[in-house]
Amino acid sequence: MTEKKKAILVGASIKQQADDLDFSMKELEGLAAACHLQVVGTLTQQLQQIHKSHYIGKGKLEELQELVEMKEADVVIFDDELSPSQIRVLEEKLEKTVIDRTMLILDIFAERAQTREAKLQVEVAKLKYMLPRLIGQRDDLGRQGGGAGLKNRGAGETKLELDRRKIEEKISILSKELEQLVEQREIQRKKRQKHGLPVVSLVGYTNAGKSTIMNAMVEKFNPAANKEVFEKDMLFATLETSVRKMHLPDNTRFLLTDTVGFIHKLPHHLVKAFRSTLEEVKEADVIIHVVDYSDPNYEKYMEVTDATLKEIGVENIPVIYAYNKSDLTEAEFPKVEGDTVYLSAKKRIGIKELTKAIQQYIYKDYRQFEVLIPYEEGQLIAYFNENAQVLATAYEEQGTRLTVRGTKQDYEKYEAYVVHG
Repeated sequence: MTEKKKAILVGASIKQQADDLDFSMKELEGLAAACHLQVVGTLTQQLQQIHKSHYIGKGKLEELQELVEMKEADVVIFDDELSPSQIRVLEEKLEKTVIDRTMLILDIFAERAQTREAKLQVEVAKLKYMLPRLIGQRDDLGRQGGGAGLKNRGAGETKLELDRRKIEEKISILSKELEQLVEQREIQRKKRQKHGLPVVSLVGYTNAGKSTIMNAMVEKFNPAANKEVFEKDMLFATLETSVRKMHLPDNTRFLLTDTVGFIHKLPHHLVKAFRSTLEEVKEADVIIHVVDYSDPNYEKYMEVTDATLKEIGVENIPVIYAYNKSDLTEAEFPKVEGDTVYLSAKKRIGIKELTKAIQQYIYKDYRQFEVLIPYEEGQLIAYFNENAQVLATAYEEQGTRLTVRGTKQDYEKYEAYVVHG
């Protein structure tokens, strides 16, 4: 097994925001672990403003040099995005690889991306991040390897010969391919809307348990599909949007979507690249905000998720809060309080309560009506039995009278048969 590289984490809080710094550094440690790095030391500083040339103060930089030497660190990771010149100065002073939070997240995304679309999104974000960091650095890049992150330093496409023009051309080619994939997904989305199925979107901080909730629901309401999504206890296990159809025992049907998790200070290049994926949430009828209730920082994570949703323009959509991992807390579960459901997706406890909360919103768009179906059109009775709630059936001279609770689309489609409603 390869020995893990040793990393030192560095962060600064501007104008006394110490709580935010603790939270951010803890998260940075999680990101480093996700990138297979061993954190051997941490250094933080209170600053009035970031130092232009080397991020932290001069005295702190000397302290950092000593710490790097003492711990025999291979990598120094800064909690904010560094400018090209800051990286250059810091690498000269420390004689070590220096990366920032953005590089780290880009590396994790590059490793986790499975589908063509996710791979393209990450690559475009990575190239856009690299662009200003390759310009005018020339000789410095020999040692630095010229790449964003740890994976590709000095290797493959991120070598020095990828000059500005080549990178811009590549960004343009990849962006065009990405646009085509986004258009395809737009067509699929329109098809789904045409069927009139309500859309329920899972959102939340990375590793809150969105995929576990999705798998628990697939297991319960669509076991034949055999379409479980990947789930693992790690940051950014899911980068792709997964859509699964749920068919409940009372014939309520909806689509459940799961997408990339959010994180504090998510790099803007990634938000831009993943915007089309994230915007799936804008089409939702109901949002399930999944919260890792066992994490002491859960309220902060909720704020980050809300802020990210606002940034991509998600507004005025009803939200159900799923307080997941309640089994790891003292909280009573399963329990419903207003729009909050306490559950444990891993133990499959509380899924029933969450489903009930979803149904309450979905039923808002359902309406009750009566249809009279002529006997020769029996296939319509089969349709209603399969796709709506048939509350009562009566056999009359002209045909079968059904009292139905169904979607607005069904009402409009079969209005010719409606006798009351």
